Amino acid sequence: MSSAVLVLATSAGLFAIGSAGVLLHRHPVALLMSIEIMLNAANLLLVLGARMHGFADAEAAALIVLVLAAAEAVIGLALALALFRRRAVPDIDEAIEVHG
Repeated sequence: MSSAVLVLATSAGLFAIGSAGVLLHRHPVALLMSIEIMLNAANLLLVLGARMHGFADAEAAALIVLVLAAAEAVIGLALALALFRRRAVPDIDEAIEVHG
């Protein structure tokens, strides 16, 4: 088995785990972690494509995706903290109740 197939299978597995987490969890922090796993799987594929074709542009795009994922995590955790302060048991379905 070549290393490209192994990286592709790992990325597909990570994306499947992340998408299952998004569909199954209602807790905001677990939802954010699942989205982060999915973004890391996409980054893994971007870097694999850059290595196979010899382009440096895909590695720069992967770096941009990492920065955006960090910003998403900060904003999402701030919203989750606001939801925790409002309710003892946070639920994604009740997130519309969080006002400025």
